[in-house]
Amino acid sequence: MKRKGLVLASIVCLLQSATILAQSFDLTNPILSGFYPDPSVIRVGKDYYLVNSTFSYFPGIPVFQSKDLKNWKQIGNVISRPSQMNFLGDRMTRGLFAPAIEYHNGTYYVTCTLIDHKGNFVVTAKNPAGPWSNPTFLPEVKGIDPSLYFEGDKAYVIYNSDPPDNKPLYDGHRSIKIIELNPKTLQTVGEAKIVVNGGVDLSKKPVWIEGPHLMKRGDWYYLYAAEGGTSVNHTEVVFRSKAPLGPFVPYEKNPILSQRELPKDRKDPITSAGHAQFVEGPDGKTYAIFLAVRPYEGNFYNTGRETFIVPVVWKDEWPVMDPGPNGVQYSYKANFPEVKQPGALPQSGNFAYTLTFEKQLDPALLFLRTVDSTNFSLSKAKGLTLKLKPETCAELGNPAFIGKRQQHMYGSAETELTFSAKAANETAGLVAFQDEKHFYYLCKSVENGKPVVQLLKSTADAKNTELLAKAPLKAAAGKVQLRINADGDTYSFRFSEDGKNYTLLKDKVDARFLSTQVAGGFIGCLYGMYGTSAGQPTTNTASFKWLKYEGHDPMYKK
Repeated sequence: MKRKGLVLASIVCLLQSATILAQSFDLTNPILSGFYPDPSVIRVGKDYYLVNSTFSYFPGIPVFQSKDLKNWKQIGNVISRPSQMNFLGDRMTRGLFAPAIEYHNGTYYVTCTLIDHKGNFVVTAKNPAGPWSNPTFLPEVKGIDPSLYFEGDKAYVIYNSDPPDNKPLYDGHRSIKIIELNPKTLQTVGEAKIVVNGGVDLSKKPVWIEGPHLMKRGDWYYLYAAEGGTSVNHTEVVFRSKAPLGPFVPYEKNPILSQRELPKDRKDPITSAGHAQFVEGPDGKTYAIFLAVRPYEGNFYNTGRETFIVPVVWKDEWPVMDPGPNGVQYSYKANFPEVKQPGALPQSGNFAYTLTFEKQLDPALLFLRTVDSTNFSLSKAKGLTLKLKPETCAELGNPAFIGKRQQHMYGSAETELTFSAKAANETAGLVAFQDEKHFYYLCKSVENGKPVVQLLKSTADAKNTELLAKAPLKAAAGKVQLRINADGDTYSFRFSEDGKNYTLLKDKVDARFLSTQVAGGFIGCLYGMYGTSAGQPTTNTASFKWLKYEGHDPMYKK
Protein backbone atom coordinates (compact mmCIF):
# COMPACT_ATOMS: atom_id res chain seq x y z
CA MET A 1 0.00 0.00 0.00
CA LYS A 2 2.85 2.34 0.88
CA ARG A 3 4.49 1.63 -2.47
CA LYS A 4 1.17 2.23 -4.31
CA GLY A 5 0.79 5.54 -2.47
CA LEU A 6 4.28 6.60 -3.54
CA VAL A 7 3.50 5.73 -7.15
CA LEU A 8 0.24 7.72 -7.03
CA ALA A 9 2.06 10.64 -5.44
CA SER A 10 4.69 10.48 -8.20
CA ILE A 11 1.98 10.46 -10.87
CA VAL A 12 0.28 13.47 -9.26
CA CYS A 13 3.63 15.31 -9.16
CA LEU A 14 4.25 14.52 -12.82
CA LEU A 15 0.78 15.73 -13.78
CA GLN A 16 1.29 18.91 -11.79
CA SER A 17 4.65 19.42 -13.50
CA ALA A 18 3.04 18.91 -16.90
CA THR A 19 0.38 21.48 -16.01
CA ILE A 20 3.03 23.95 -14.92
CA LEU A 21 4.95 23.36 -18.15
CA ALA A 22 1.78 23.95 -20.14
CA GLN A 23 1.33 27.22 -18.25
CA SER A 24 4.62 28.65 -19.50
CA PHE A 25 6.03 29.31 -22.94
CA ASP A 26 8.49 31.50 -24.81
CA LEU A 27 7.53 34.93 -26.08
CA THR A 28 9.64 35.05 -29.25
CA ASN A 29 10.84 38.43 -30.55
CA PRO A 30 9.82 40.04 -32.72
CA ILE A 31 6.24 39.07 -31.97
CA LEU A 32 5.34 40.46 -35.41
CA SER A 33 8.20 39.89 -37.85
CA GLY A 34 8.84 42.13 -40.82
CA PHE A 35 7.38 45.53 -41.67
CA TYR A 36 5.07 46.07 -38.66
CA PRO A 37 6.23 49.43 -37.23
CA ASP A 38 4.81 51.87 -34.67
CA PRO A 39 2.78 49.34 -32.66
CA SER A 40 -0.07 50.37 -30.40
CA VAL A 41 -1.81 47.86 -28.14
CA ILE A 42 -4.79 47.70 -25.77
CA ARG A 43 -6.34 45.08 -23.54
CA VAL A 44 -10.12 44.65 -23.50
CA GLY A 45 -11.16 41.92 -21.08
CA LYS A 46 -9.00 38.91 -21.95
CA ASP A 47 -8.32 40.09 -25.49
CA TYR A 48 -5.46 42.17 -26.84
CA TYR A 49 -5.69 44.31 -29.96
CA LEU A 50 -2.69 45.72 -31.78
CA VAL A 51 -2.32 48.07 -34.76
CA ASN A 52 0.65 49.17 -36.89
CA SER A 53 1.61 51.81 -39.45
CA THR A 54 1.26 50.96 -43.14
CA PHE A 55 2.27 54.28 -44.78
CA SER A 56 1.04 54.26 -48.43
CA TYR A 57 0.10 50.59 -48.59
CA PHE A 58 -3.55 49.54 -48.81
CA PRO A 59 -5.41 48.29 -46.86
CA GLY A 60 -4.14 50.49 -44.06
CA ILE A 61 -3.52 49.81 -40.37
CA PRO A 62 -3.81 46.05 -39.70
CA VAL A 63 -5.71 44.98 -36.58
CA PHE A 64 -4.32 41.95 -34.72
CA GLN A 65 -5.99 40.04 -31.90
CA SER A 66 -4.32 37.87 -29.24
CA LYS A 67 -5.06 36.33 -25.87
CA ASP A 68 -1.47 35.69 -24.77
CA LEU A 69 0.70 38.43 -26.38
CA LYS A 70 2.44 35.74 -28.46
CA ASN A 71 -0.06 34.31 -30.92
CA TRP A 72 -1.48 37.12 -33.06
CA LYS A 73 -4.16 36.80 -35.71
CA GLN A 74 -4.98 39.59 -38.14
CA ILE A 75 -8.73 40.12 -37.90
CA GLY A 76 -9.08 43.10 -40.21
CA ASN A 77 -7.78 46.46 -41.38
CA VAL A 78 -8.85 49.91 -40.21
CA ILE A 79 -8.60 51.54 -43.65
CA SER A 80 -10.24 48.85 -45.77
CA ARG A 81 -12.34 50.88 -48.24
CA PRO A 82 -11.07 53.29 -50.89
CA SER A 83 -13.96 55.56 -49.85
CA GLN A 84 -12.20 56.10 -46.50
CA MET A 85 -8.99 57.30 -48.15
CA ASN A 86 -6.35 56.42 -50.72
CA PHE A 87 -2.70 57.33 -51.15
CA LEU A 88 -2.49 57.89 -54.91
CA GLY A 89 0.35 60.23 -55.80
CA ASP A 90 2.19 59.62 -52.52
CA ARG A 91 5.61 58.04 -52.10
CA MET A 92 5.35 54.65 -50.40
CA THR A 93 6.99 56.01 -47.24
CA ARG A 94 4.32 58.71 -46.75
CA GLY A 95 0.62 58.01 -46.08
CA LEU A 96 -0.36 56.73 -42.63
CA PHE A 97 2.01 57.42 -39.72
CA ALA A 98 1.79 55.86 -36.25
CA PRO A 99 -1.78 54.81 -35.37
CA ALA A 100 -2.93 54.40 -31.78
CA ILE A 101 -5.83 52.24 -30.62
CA GLU A 102 -8.07 52.85 -27.59
CA TYR A 103 -11.32 51.50 -26.17
CA HIS A 104 -13.99 53.30 -24.16
CA ASN A 105 -17.61 52.46 -23.29
CA GLY A 106 -18.14 49.88 -26.03
CA THR A 107 -16.38 51.81 -28.81
CA TYR A 108 -12.95 51.26 -30.32
CA TYR A 109 -11.02 54.31 -31.47
CA VAL A 110 -7.99 54.59 -33.74
CA THR A 111 -6.17 57.88 -34.15
CA CYS A 112 -3.56 58.36 -36.85
CA THR A 113 -1.80 60.86 -39.10
CA LEU A 114 -2.36 61.12 -42.86
CA ILE A 115 0.90 62.90 -43.57
CA ASP A 116 1.18 65.62 -46.27
CA HIS A 117 -2.60 65.92 -46.56
CA LYS A 118 -5.32 66.55 -43.95
CA GLY A 119 -3.21 65.45 -41.01
CA ASN A 120 -4.63 63.81 -37.88
CA PHE A 121 -7.89 61.91 -37.77
CA VAL A 122 -9.94 59.51 -35.68
CA VAL A 123 -12.02 56.50 -36.75
CA THR A 124 -14.33 54.35 -34.63
CA ALA A 125 -15.82 50.86 -34.63
CA LYS A 126 -17.98 48.71 -32.39
CA ASN A 127 -16.03 45.62 -33.48
CA PRO A 128 -12.22 45.88 -33.82
CA ALA A 129 -12.43 43.58 -36.86
CA GLY A 130 -14.41 46.35 -38.55
CA PRO A 131 -16.00 47.92 -40.37
CA TRP A 132 -14.39 51.15 -39.20
CA SER A 133 -15.97 54.54 -39.78
CA ASN A 134 -14.88 57.10 -42.31
CA PRO A 135 -12.21 59.38 -40.82
CA THR A 136 -13.05 62.48 -38.82
CA PHE A 137 -10.15 64.87 -39.25
CA LEU A 138 -8.85 66.98 -36.38
CA PRO A 139 -7.53 70.23 -37.92
CA GLU A 140 -6.65 71.69 -34.51
CA VAL A 141 -4.33 68.76 -33.77
CA LYS A 142 -1.27 69.98 -35.64
CA GLY A 143 1.50 67.41 -35.53
CA ILE A 144 1.86 63.62 -35.70
CA ASP A 145 1.41 60.46 -33.62
CA PRO A 146 -1.89 61.24 -31.84
CA SER A 147 -3.12 58.90 -29.11
CA LEU A 148 -6.20 59.06 -26.87
CA TYR A 149 -6.64 59.01 -23.12
CA PHE A 150 -10.09 58.72 -21.49
CA GLU A 151 -11.00 59.84 -18.00
CA GLY A 152 -14.65 59.83 -17.00
CA ASP A 153 -16.63 61.54 -19.73
CA LYS A 154 -13.59 63.40 -21.01
CA ALA A 155 -11.06 62.41 -23.64
CA TYR A 156 -7.69 63.89 -24.46
CA VAL A 157 -5.52 63.75 -27.58
CA ILE A 158 -1.77 63.53 -26.84
CA TYR A 159 0.51 64.22 -29.80
CA ASN A 160 3.88 65.36 -31.14
CA SER A 161 3.74 69.01 -32.21
CA ASP A 162 5.61 72.24 -32.82
CA PRO A 163 7.92 73.79 -30.20
CA PRO A 164 6.72 76.86 -28.23
CA ASP A 165 5.69 79.73 -30.54
CA ASN A 166 6.69 77.46 -33.44
CA LYS A 167 10.30 78.61 -32.92
CA PRO A 168 12.66 75.61 -32.74
CA LEU A 169 15.83 76.13 -30.73
CA TYR A 170 17.60 73.43 -32.77
CA ASP A 171 16.86 70.84 -35.47
CA GLY A 172 14.54 68.18 -34.08
CA HIS A 173 13.14 70.42 -31.30
CA ARG A 174 9.52 69.32 -30.86
CA SER A 175 6.94 69.23 -28.08
CA ILE A 176 4.19 67.03 -26.69
CA LYS A 177 0.78 68.70 -26.58
CA ILE A 178 -2.55 67.67 -25.08
CA ILE A 179 -5.96 68.89 -26.19
CA GLU A 180 -9.41 67.82 -25.01
CA LEU A 181 -11.65 65.84 -27.37
CA ASN A 182 -15.41 65.40 -27.17
CA PRO A 183 -15.74 61.60 -27.50
CA LYS A 184 -19.27 61.87 -28.91
CA THR A 185 -18.80 64.56 -31.55
CA LEU A 186 -15.08 63.82 -32.09
CA GLN A 187 -14.42 67.55 -32.05
CA THR A 188 -11.61 69.15 -30.06
CA VAL A 189 -12.43 71.40 -27.11
CA GLY A 190 -10.45 74.49 -26.13
CA GLU A 191 -6.77 75.10 -26.77
CA ALA A 192 -3.86 72.66 -26.90
CA LYS A 193 -1.40 72.77 -24.02
CA ILE A 194 2.33 72.00 -24.21
CA VAL A 195 3.15 69.44 -21.52
CA VAL A 196 6.68 68.47 -22.65
CA ASN A 197 9.04 70.95 -24.29
CA GLY A 198 11.81 69.28 -26.30
CA GLY A 199 12.11 66.15 -24.20
CA VAL A 200 13.58 65.02 -20.91
CA ASP A 201 16.20 67.79 -20.62
CA LEU A 202 15.92 70.78 -22.98
CA SER A 203 19.50 71.85 -22.17
CA LYS A 204 20.77 68.65 -23.83
CA LYS A 205 18.84 69.41 -27.03
CA PRO A 206 16.71 66.24 -27.15
CA VAL A 207 15.23 65.50 -30.58
CA TRP A 208 12.03 64.09 -32.02
CA ILE A 209 9.91 63.50 -28.92
CA GLU A 210 7.08 61.47 -30.47
CA GLY A 211 4.73 58.50 -30.17
CA PRO A 212 3.32 59.72 -26.82
CA HIS A 213 0.87 57.83 -24.60
CA LEU A 214 -0.81 58.75 -21.33
CA MET A 215 -1.83 56.22 -18.68
CA LYS A 216 -2.89 56.28 -15.04
CA ARG A 217 -1.65 53.90 -12.36
CA GLY A 218 -2.46 54.52 -8.73
CA ASP A 219 -2.24 58.24 -8.04
CA TRP A 220 0.11 58.97 -10.92
CA TYR A 221 -0.43 59.92 -14.55
CA TYR A 222 2.40 58.63 -16.73
CA LEU A 223 3.28 60.30 -20.01
CA TYR A 224 5.77 58.28 -22.01
CA ALA A 225 7.17 58.81 -25.49
CA ALA A 226 10.00 58.00 -27.88
CA GLU A 227 13.03 60.26 -28.09
CA GLY A 228 16.03 60.43 -30.42
CA GLY A 229 14.40 59.65 -33.78
CA THR A 230 13.29 56.27 -35.09
CA SER A 231 16.79 55.00 -35.93
CA VAL A 232 19.91 53.95 -34.02
CA ASN A 233 19.41 56.69 -31.35
CA HIS A 234 15.79 55.70 -30.69
CA THR A 235 14.82 55.45 -27.00
CA GLU A 236 11.77 55.51 -24.73
CA VAL A 237 11.39 58.04 -21.91
CA VAL A 238 8.79 58.61 -19.19
CA PHE A 239 7.36 61.50 -17.17
CA ARG A 240 4.72 61.58 -14.44
CA SER A 241 2.27 63.96 -12.81
CA LYS A 242 -0.58 63.99 -10.30
CA ALA A 243 -2.87 65.52 -12.95
CA PRO A 244 -3.62 64.52 -16.56
CA LEU A 245 -2.51 67.90 -17.90
CA GLY A 246 0.69 68.04 -15.85
CA PRO A 247 3.04 69.45 -14.82
CA PHE A 248 5.04 66.38 -15.81
CA VAL A 249 8.37 65.53 -14.19
CA PRO A 250 10.85 63.29 -16.06
CA TYR A 251 12.24 60.10 -14.54
CA GLU A 252 15.76 60.84 -13.34
CA LYS A 253 17.05 57.58 -14.83
CA ASN A 254 15.62 58.06 -18.33
CA PRO A 255 15.66 56.53 -20.87
CA ILE A 256 13.65 53.52 -19.73
CA LEU A 257 14.52 51.64 -22.95
CA SER A 258 17.60 52.07 -25.12
CA GLN A 259 19.77 49.81 -27.25
CA ARG A 260 22.15 52.53 -28.44
CA GLU A 261 24.79 51.98 -25.71
CA LEU A 262 25.29 48.29 -26.49
CA PRO A 263 28.41 47.01 -28.33
CA LYS A 264 27.97 47.48 -32.06
CA ASP A 265 29.76 44.20 -32.83
CA ARG A 266 27.42 42.02 -30.76
CA LYS A 267 25.94 38.93 -32.37
CA ASP A 268 22.43 39.16 -33.86
CA PRO A 269 21.85 42.77 -32.75
CA ILE A 270 18.47 44.31 -32.05
CA THR A 271 18.65 48.09 -32.51
CA SER A 272 16.60 51.29 -32.79
CA ALA A 273 14.18 50.30 -30.00
CA GLY A 274 11.44 52.74 -28.98
CA HIS A 275 7.89 53.90 -29.74
CA ALA A 276 6.49 51.77 -26.92
CA GLN A 277 3.11 51.21 -25.30
CA PHE A 278 2.47 49.50 -21.96
CA VAL A 279 -0.12 46.80 -21.49
CA GLU A 280 -1.07 44.47 -18.64
CA GLY A 281 -0.33 40.83 -19.39
CA PRO A 282 -2.51 37.82 -18.52
CA ASP A 283 -0.31 37.42 -15.41
CA GLY A 284 -1.13 40.92 -14.17
CA LYS A 285 2.39 42.13 -14.91
CA THR A 286 3.22 45.04 -17.19
CA TYR A 287 4.72 44.53 -20.66
CA ALA A 288 5.90 46.96 -23.30
CA ILE A 289 5.16 46.52 -26.99
CA PHE A 290 7.54 48.57 -29.14
CA LEU A 291 9.38 48.76 -32.44
CA ALA A 292 12.97 47.74 -33.11
CA VAL A 293 15.00 46.43 -36.04
CA ARG A 294 17.27 43.48 -36.81
CA PRO A 295 20.13 44.58 -39.07
CA TYR A 296 22.22 42.01 -40.93
CA GLU A 297 25.17 44.42 -40.80
CA GLY A 298 25.66 47.97 -39.49
CA ASN A 299 22.32 49.73 -39.88
CA PHE A 300 21.30 47.72 -42.94
CA TYR A 301 17.99 45.87 -42.69
CA ASN A 302 15.33 44.99 -45.26
CA THR A 303 12.65 43.68 -42.92
CA GLY A 304 11.65 47.15 -41.77
CA ARG A 305 10.81 48.12 -38.21
CA GLU A 306 9.24 45.17 -36.40
CA THR A 307 7.07 44.69 -33.30
CA PHE A 308 8.81 43.48 -30.12
CA ILE A 309 7.90 42.85 -26.47
CA VAL A 310 9.78 43.14 -23.16
CA PRO A 311 8.72 42.83 -19.52
CA VAL A 312 8.37 46.02 -17.47
CA VAL A 313 9.19 46.38 -13.77
CA TRP A 314 7.98 49.16 -11.47
CA LYS A 315 10.75 50.91 -9.53
CA ASP A 316 9.73 53.58 -7.02
CA GLU A 317 6.46 53.88 -8.94
CA TRP A 318 8.25 54.33 -12.28
CA PRO A 319 7.84 51.88 -15.21
CA VAL A 320 11.22 50.62 -16.40
CA MET A 321 11.77 48.14 -19.21
CA ASP A 322 13.48 44.95 -18.05
CA PRO A 323 15.05 43.53 -21.23
CA GLY A 324 17.92 41.75 -19.50
CA PRO A 325 21.66 42.37 -19.08
CA ASN A 326 22.47 42.54 -22.80
CA GLY A 327 19.44 44.46 -24.03
CA VAL A 328 16.34 43.20 -25.77
CA GLN A 329 16.31 39.39 -26.00
CA TYR A 330 14.97 37.15 -28.74
CA SER A 331 12.93 35.25 -26.16
CA TYR A 332 11.28 35.78 -22.77
CA LYS A 333 9.65 33.17 -20.58
CA ALA A 334 5.95 33.78 -20.02
CA ASN A 335 4.39 32.13 -16.98
CA PHE A 336 0.78 32.03 -18.06
CA PRO A 337 -1.21 29.83 -20.46
CA GLU A 338 -0.48 29.97 -24.17
CA VAL A 339 -3.59 30.39 -26.33
CA LYS A 340 -3.21 29.36 -29.96
CA GLN A 341 -5.04 31.21 -32.73
CA PRO A 342 -6.71 28.74 -35.12
CA GLY A 343 -6.23 29.69 -38.74
CA ALA A 344 -3.68 32.42 -38.01
CA LEU A 345 -0.53 32.75 -40.06
CA PRO A 346 2.63 32.41 -37.95
CA GLN A 347 4.31 35.74 -37.17
CA SER A 348 7.35 35.02 -35.01
CA GLY A 349 10.43 32.82 -35.19
CA ASN A 350 11.13 30.75 -38.31
CA PHE A 351 8.14 29.53 -40.27
CA ALA A 352 6.94 28.52 -43.72
CA TYR A 353 3.55 28.45 -45.41
CA THR A 354 1.88 28.60 -48.81
CA LEU A 355 -0.81 31.12 -49.68
CA THR A 356 -3.39 29.91 -52.20
CA PHE A 357 -5.86 32.16 -53.91
CA GLU A 358 -9.02 30.10 -54.29
CA LYS A 359 -11.61 32.21 -52.47
CA GLN A 360 -10.16 35.24 -50.70
CA LEU A 361 -6.97 37.17 -50.13
CA ASP A 362 -5.30 37.02 -46.75
CA PRO A 363 -5.85 40.36 -44.94
CA ALA A 364 -2.07 40.80 -44.61
CA LEU A 365 -1.56 41.14 -48.37
CA LEU A 366 -0.96 44.68 -49.59
CA PHE A 367 -1.68 46.81 -52.64
CA LEU A 368 0.09 50.00 -53.62
CA ARG A 369 -1.88 53.09 -52.46
CA THR A 370 -5.42 51.77 -53.04
CA VAL A 371 -7.29 48.67 -54.17
CA ASP A 372 -8.89 48.17 -57.57
CA SER A 373 -11.14 45.16 -57.03
CA THR A 374 -11.92 44.92 -60.75
CA ASN A 375 -8.27 44.29 -61.54
CA PHE A 376 -7.88 40.81 -60.05
CA SER A 377 -9.80 37.57 -59.64
CA LEU A 378 -9.41 34.39 -57.60
CA SER A 379 -10.08 30.80 -58.62
CA LYS A 380 -9.09 27.28 -57.69
CA ALA A 381 -7.89 26.60 -61.23
CA LYS A 382 -5.68 29.63 -61.79
CA GLY A 383 -5.14 31.13 -58.35
CA LEU A 384 -4.67 34.90 -58.44
CA THR A 385 -5.15 36.44 -61.88
CA LEU A 386 -3.97 40.02 -62.35
CA LYS A 387 -4.93 42.20 -65.30
CA LEU A 388 -1.75 43.90 -66.44
CA LYS A 389 -1.85 47.68 -66.12
CA PRO A 390 0.15 50.39 -67.88
CA GLU A 391 1.19 51.66 -64.43
CA THR A 392 4.51 50.45 -63.05
CA CYS A 393 5.67 50.10 -59.45
CA ALA A 394 8.29 52.80 -60.18
CA GLU A 395 5.50 55.38 -60.40
CA LEU A 396 3.05 56.84 -57.87
CA GLY A 397 -0.16 55.15 -59.01
CA ASN A 398 -1.88 51.80 -58.48
CA PRO A 399 -0.14 49.13 -60.57
CA ALA A 400 -1.16 45.47 -60.79
CA PHE A 401 0.67 44.47 -57.61
CA ILE A 402 -0.20 42.38 -54.55
CA GLY A 403 2.57 41.93 -51.99
CA LYS A 404 3.53 40.04 -48.87
CA ARG A 405 6.01 41.34 -46.28
CA GLN A 406 9.58 40.03 -46.18
CA GLN A 407 9.65 38.80 -42.57
CA HIS A 408 13.12 37.24 -42.41
CA MET A 409 16.68 38.19 -43.32
CA TYR A 410 17.19 34.65 -44.63
CA GLY A 411 14.39 32.98 -46.52
CA SER A 412 12.57 32.71 -49.81
CA ALA A 413 9.46 33.64 -51.74
CA GLU A 414 8.30 31.53 -54.66
CA THR A 415 5.39 31.49 -57.06
CA GLU A 416 4.06 29.60 -60.08
CA LEU A 417 3.34 32.02 -62.92
CA THR A 418 1.24 31.43 -66.02
CA PHE A 419 1.80 34.29 -68.44
CA SER A 420 2.50 34.84 -72.12
CA ALA A 421 3.82 38.29 -73.04
CA LYS A 422 2.45 39.75 -76.27
CA ALA A 423 5.24 42.30 -76.60
CA ALA A 424 8.55 43.23 -74.97
CA ASN A 425 6.89 45.93 -72.84
CA GLU A 426 4.75 43.29 -71.09
CA THR A 427 6.22 41.60 -68.03
CA ALA A 428 4.91 39.63 -65.07
CA GLY A 429 6.63 38.03 -62.11
CA LEU A 430 7.91 38.47 -58.60
CA VAL A 431 9.35 41.73 -57.32
CA ALA A 432 11.46 42.34 -54.21
CA PHE A 433 10.14 45.81 -53.44
CA GLN A 434 11.35 48.42 -50.97
CA ASP A 435 9.83 51.48 -52.66
CA GLU A 436 9.23 52.95 -56.11
CA LYS A 437 12.93 53.73 -56.53
CA HIS A 438 14.39 50.56 -54.98
CA PHE A 439 13.32 47.12 -56.25
CA TYR A 440 14.48 43.99 -58.08
CA TYR A 441 12.07 42.40 -60.55
CA LEU A 442 12.28 38.71 -61.59
CA CYS A 443 9.91 38.44 -64.55
CA LYS A 444 8.83 36.68 -67.69
CA SER A 445 8.68 38.58 -70.97
CA VAL A 446 9.64 38.26 -74.64
CA GLU A 447 12.71 39.42 -76.53
CA ASN A 448 12.64 39.35 -80.34
CA GLY A 449 9.46 37.31 -80.05
CA LYS A 450 11.12 34.62 -77.92
CA PRO A 451 10.16 33.99 -74.26
CA VAL A 452 12.74 35.03 -71.68
CA VAL A 453 13.12 35.38 -67.95
CA GLN A 454 14.73 38.63 -66.85
CA LEU A 455 16.09 40.24 -63.72
CA LEU A 456 15.53 43.99 -63.69
CA LYS A 457 16.72 46.62 -61.24
CA SER A 458 15.05 49.97 -60.63
CA THR A 459 16.88 53.16 -61.50
CA ALA A 460 16.41 56.83 -60.64
CA ASP A 461 14.41 57.10 -63.88
CA ALA A 462 10.91 55.71 -63.35
CA LYS A 463 10.61 54.95 -67.07
CA ASN A 464 13.70 52.77 -67.25
CA THR A 465 15.03 49.70 -65.45
CA GLU A 466 18.47 48.13 -65.62
CA LEU A 467 18.75 44.60 -67.01
CA LEU A 468 20.93 42.55 -64.64
CA ALA A 469 20.46 39.11 -66.18
CA LYS A 470 18.34 37.14 -68.64
CA ALA A 471 17.86 33.59 -69.87
CA PRO A 472 15.76 31.96 -72.62
CA LEU A 473 12.64 29.97 -71.80
CA LYS A 474 11.49 26.95 -73.76
CA ALA A 475 7.75 27.62 -73.95
CA ALA A 476 6.10 30.98 -74.56
CA ALA A 477 2.84 29.94 -72.93
CA GLY A 478 4.13 27.50 -70.34
CA LYS A 479 4.21 27.82 -66.59
CA VAL A 480 7.33 29.05 -64.87
CA GLN A 481 8.27 28.95 -61.21
CA LEU A 482 10.09 32.00 -59.88
CA ARG A 483 12.04 32.06 -56.62
CA ILE A 484 13.75 34.87 -54.71
CA ASN A 485 16.14 33.89 -51.91
CA ALA A 486 17.18 36.40 -49.26
CA ASP A 487 20.56 35.76 -47.67
CA GLY A 488 21.19 38.70 -45.38
CA ASP A 489 23.13 41.19 -47.47
CA THR A 490 22.40 39.48 -50.81
CA TYR A 491 19.51 38.12 -52.87
CA SER A 492 19.58 35.34 -55.44
CA PHE A 493 17.06 34.77 -58.23
CA ARG A 494 16.07 31.43 -59.75
CA PHE A 495 13.51 29.98 -62.15
CA SER A 496 12.19 26.56 -63.13
CA GLU A 497 10.14 25.32 -66.05
CA ASP A 498 9.40 21.88 -64.62
CA GLY A 499 8.76 22.83 -61.00
CA LYS A 500 11.62 20.62 -59.82
CA ASN A 501 14.92 21.75 -61.23
CA TYR A 502 15.79 25.40 -60.62
CA THR A 503 18.24 27.42 -62.67
CA LEU A 504 20.20 30.19 -61.00
CA LEU A 505 19.68 33.39 -62.96
CA LYS A 506 21.85 35.58 -60.72
CA ASP A 507 23.17 35.38 -57.17
CA LYS A 508 24.95 37.71 -54.75
CA VAL A 509 22.77 40.64 -55.79
CA ASP A 510 23.26 43.51 -53.34
CA ALA A 511 20.46 43.44 -50.75
CA ARG A 512 21.63 46.71 -49.23
CA PHE A 513 20.11 48.48 -52.24
CA LEU A 514 16.70 47.49 -50.79
CA SER A 515 17.56 48.46 -47.22
CA THR A 516 15.96 51.33 -45.34
CA GLN A 517 19.47 52.72 -44.85
CA VAL A 518 19.91 53.18 -48.63
CA ALA A 519 16.31 53.90 -49.63
CA GLY A 520 15.53 56.18 -46.68
CA GLY A 521 12.02 56.39 -45.28
CA PHE A 522 10.25 54.16 -42.80
CA ILE A 523 9.12 50.99 -44.57
CA GLY A 524 10.35 47.43 -45.14
CA CYS A 525 10.51 45.10 -48.14
CA LEU A 526 7.68 43.17 -49.74
CA TYR A 527 7.61 40.28 -52.17
CA GLY A 528 5.08 41.31 -54.79
CA MET A 529 3.18 39.46 -57.48
CA TYR A 530 3.23 42.01 -60.25
CA GLY A 531 2.55 42.61 -63.92
CA THR A 532 2.79 45.65 -66.15
CA SER A 533 2.54 46.76 -69.77
CA ALA A 534 4.84 49.70 -69.01
CA GLY A 535 2.77 52.61 -70.26
CA GLN A 536 1.00 50.80 -73.11
CA PRO A 537 -2.65 49.66 -73.16
CA THR A 538 -3.18 45.91 -72.89
CA THR A 539 -5.80 43.25 -72.24
CA ASN A 540 -3.26 40.66 -71.08
CA THR A 541 -3.38 38.86 -67.74
CA ALA A 542 -0.97 36.93 -65.51
CA SER A 543 -1.94 34.16 -63.10
CA PHE A 544 -0.12 33.24 -59.87
CA LYS A 545 -1.18 29.80 -58.65
CA TRP A 546 0.31 30.18 -55.15
CA LEU A 547 2.86 32.08 -53.12
CA LYS A 548 5.22 30.06 -50.94
CA TYR A 549 7.09 31.80 -48.16
CA GLU A 550 9.83 30.44 -45.91
CA GLY A 551 12.07 32.02 -43.27
CA HIS A 552 15.13 30.55 -41.56
CA ASP A 553 16.95 33.26 -39.61
CA PRO A 554 19.96 31.91 -37.69
CA MET A 555 19.05 33.39 -34.29
CA TYR A 556 16.07 31.02 -34.07
CA LYS A 557 18.01 27.86 -34.87
CA LYS A 558 18.87 25.79 -31.83
